[in-house]
Amino acid sequence: MIRRFRNAALVLLTVFSLVLSPVFAQAQEGQNPTSQEQQGQPGQPSQPEPAQSQQTPGQAQPGQTQEPSGTQLKEQPQTPAAKEAREMKTSLGPDYAKGKPFFPDIIAPYTTAKIPQPMLTNSPRLDQLIQNGKLMLSLEDAISLALENNLNIVVQKYTPWIAESQILKAKAGGIPEFANTQQIVLGTSPSVSFDPIVSGTVGWQRSTIPVNNPLTTGVGTTSTIPSLTTNGYEYNFGYSQGFHTGTNFTATLDTTRAASNTPENLFNPYVNPILTATLTQPLLNGFGILVNTRYILEAKNSLKVADSQLAQQVMATVQQTSNDYWELVYDRENVKVQEAAVGVSTKLYEDNKKQLQIGTMAPLDVLTAESQVATDQQNLIVAQTTRLQQQTVLLNDITKNLMAPELDGIEIVPTTTISTPEVVENLPLADAVKEAWQKRPEIYQADLNLKNAGIEAKATKNALLPTLDLYAQYSAQGLSGNSLVSSSTTPTSIEPIPSEPIVDSMTGLQIGNEVVGFPVLPMAVKTSGLGNALSSLFSNAYPTYAAGVTFSIPIRNRSAQADNARALLNERVQQTQYRQTQNTIVLNVRNAMIALQQDRAQVAAAEKARTLAQQTLDAEQKKYQLGSSTSYNVVLRSRDLTAAEGTELRAKVNLEEALVNFNQAMGRTLEVNRITMADALRGKIYRDKNIPGTPDLADSMGAK
Repeated sequence: MIRRFRNAALVLLTVFSLVLSPVFAQAQEGQNPTSQEQQGQPGQPSQPEPAQSQQTPGQAQPGQTQEPSGTQLKEQPQTPAAKEAREMKTSLGPDYAKGKPFFPDIIAPYTTAKIPQPMLTNSPRLDQLIQNGKLMLSLEDAISLALENNLNIVVQKYTPWIAESQILKAKAGGIPEFANTQQIVLGTSPSVSFDPIVSGTVGWQRSTIPVNNPLTTGVGTTSTIPSLTTNGYEYNFGYSQGFHTGTNFTATLDTTRAASNTPENLFNPYVNPILTATLTQPLLNGFGILVNTRYILEAKNSLKVADSQLAQQVMATVQQTSNDYWELVYDRENVKVQEAAVGVSTKLYEDNKKQLQIGTMAPLDVLTAESQVATDQQNLIVAQTTRLQQQTVLLNDITKNLMAPELDGIEIVPTTTISTPEVVENLPLADAVKEAWQKRPEIYQADLNLKNAGIEAKATKNALLPTLDLYAQYSAQGLSGNSLVSSSTTPTSIEPIPSEPIVDSMTGLQIGNEVVGFPVLPMAVKTSGLGNALSSLFSNAYPTYAAGVTFSIPIRNRSAQADNARALLNERVQQTQYRQTQNTIVLNVRNAMIALQQDRAQVAAAEKARTLAQQTLDAEQKKYQLGSSTSYNVVLRSRDLTAAEGTELRAKVNLEEALVNFNQAMGRTLEVNRITMADALRGKIYRDKNIPGTPDLADSMGAK
């Protein structure tokens, strides 16, 4: 009795796993072991020890600046892509890495995702800044509009979402794919699905088969060709589940109900359920958490890369918008310079005409002044055209829809004036580079790519091993059905056997017509079905146990060798690109510092040159009025002043842009503009506080 209860408990536990495993698998998605995270995300992937002449990322030669390791980079509080962007992920919308839960709505996983359409209209802030048909725009307003409307940022926002969807795919046991890269599968991919799979087959079959030997089938002998007729139903259900250790569990319950015209069956019709549970565990190839979850780890790193790229795009947009803003400031001021030049040359031309009329000036001087007017007017037209073109460029930076009605023929009026920025470039190069390495998103992305390459190298190393799988199997069967049984021990009649006569023992002759017979007992049909069959199944009356190992050894193993070699080569490429990224940042920082120093010196020189040119022109005009100079000399001095004013203006704008580029090289773009990734992801910054209890103006107005 105890044995039967023990066996029944074992069978019930197996059956209950069919119901409970989906819930466990759903909970397992968010419970990756800490050791798994640490194993898949080390500070630096393991690699062969290099020679003394080689240098790997994270190691500096004597006299060089020590660059931060991958772990240090992730801990940098000022790295936009490392921390702040991920903390604000909830503000962007749903987390596509989680998927739709199976409980309590079991239909939800089989419905399409609800993704809102992109907002492709201009933000309300743009309409608020328009006054009398002019867009009154400060530098801060331009940056704010760029964060709200720039389509490059809008497009880049989708990249983390796409990366999240690939994390969900990797959690299911699939191979993630990314839009901009072609996924190359190296080594052995997970051969199991981490999502539970329930399968089933329900079928009916009726067959009539001609029988060549009726005696063995029990259909009897007839004058015609006998046949065996079978009518049956099958109800087969299965469950399979893979786990992060490479373990694969399958359970099947196959139930057959059949009836036939043969009298030889003990039960007719009969029900035959078979329960089978199989557990398989790789011992060499495919063993371990890292091997089976490498795509999950890589997808998570790729999500961090996507977040960092979003932060990088925000920084690039702010830089581009700032430079385009200052270019528009230069173009508008240059138009004023050219207008002033036209005014000066026109006045000189008019004065010369008057002197020609009274006979105190030669006609050649008038022609010279008129030629200068034409030249200055041509320069003015070019300056005006350049201003209109630059205005369109800036509008493209700060709007989503250039053809919006309110932007038709609008003029942008910059309200931020040119000023001489403070000196920020007087810091040691080593300190500047260290700060840039900590703040620039590119170095963080290179570190994550290096980690993924290390994971691939470890996974392909495991794929070099032969396949050795351990399996254990349990099976139990049940059988029941309808059968004929005697309803009483009292015979109802005697069935004679003509071929067995009763003979006299002396003479050996048949006694009359007497023959041997057998009693015929009353018969009845005993009905039983699925319940009795399952009872015998769960009582473990007919168990089968099996265990063993299977192995497969690829001779030469060239494919696995090729994958491992490529993974190691990719890792070396990432190590080199890591150093290349560091060198690029050093170059950017150094060039930005030089440009700041040079442009600051050029501004001082240009201001001095413009002052001297103005003094020279004033002196030449006085000499001309006294008759000791010619109009040609005045025109030359006027040209010199115009050129000096243009040079001064260009130098000041270059200094402003050099400061923008320096902040970009240092990774300070968001910091100096008082922008957080929270603002960038929401697309709303520098909002004025409302009166308590009133709605936000930006939220209450419709988009333009």
